[in-house]
Amino acid sequence: MTPAGVAAAFLAACRAEIEAPKPGNVHVFAGGHEMEARHFLDAAQAAAPFIADPALTVGERIRRAVLASLDAAGTNTNLGIVLLCATLAAAVERADGGGLWAALDGVLDALTVADAVGAFAAIAAANPGGLGKLDHADVREPPGITLRQAMAQAAGRDRIARAYVTGYADIRRIGVSALVAAHGVTTAPWWPATAVYLAFLTAFPDSHIERKWGMEAARWVQAEARRLAAELAAGPAGPEERLARLLALDATIKSENLNPGTSADLTVATIFAARLDPILRKTVESG
Repeated sequence: MTPAGVAAAFLAACRAEIEAPKPGNVHVFAGGHEMEARHFLDAAQAAAPFIADPALTVGERIRRAVLASLDAAGTNTNLGIVLLCATLAAAVERADGGGLWAALDGVLDALTVADAVGAFAAIAAANPGGLGKLDHADVREPPGITLRQAMAQAAGRDRIARAYVTGYADIRRIGVSALVAAHGVTTAPWWPATAVYLAFLTAFPDSHIERKWGMEAARWVQAEARRLAAELAAGPAGPEERLARLLALDATIKSENLNPGTSADLTVATIFAARLDPILRKTVESG
């Protein structure tokens, strides 16, 4: 896939996610957390050239994409998205007709201390909620370990960091399965992205909520999402009814000032991976 193709796939994934109603998160149907859909679209446009640049290391893709996004949107909208998608873009460049996931394992194994330098600079600049201060591998200090090693130290409290350690297991097992199943459902065009988001939101407490507001809040959102998912699975529901139920929960979660940002980031990465992998792309399209 050409750099232009990778950039287009990234933009399409970001657009699909922001156009889908996602309870608690920002989307075209409702803003929230002092952000609107345009902030995310502007950030995606700014990040895409750096995500797709084969001349850049993973760490430099992350650093440049995040800094460009901050400049374009004026706020942190896509740090987690960039952290997940930079490695996927690097993987498709070395896939050579083989599987995306095997290539991704190679990219993750090859991450360096220099990659950590770039990623740490991006994370510090974005200053995500609940970042905190660490005794080891703090992003405000020069790293002495590789990016994957640094992510391993954060994996217990952050699902995006965990992806680096597990070879994107959540995306491969939860996200992709939900995406394939959703494409077999006749409903609104936004449903596949929403279904992926709900799959993550119901599978585990969102780590962004947990870091910023605590485990009790994260489990409450997970329980509410499970309740809604069960309702939607219980019987036929047209697009308008699905949207109404999703927006009702959206308003409830936002009234508590909670944002399941990690689930949204994992959703973008899932859709991006599906657009990069020829086998997965054919599976989704045939559904």
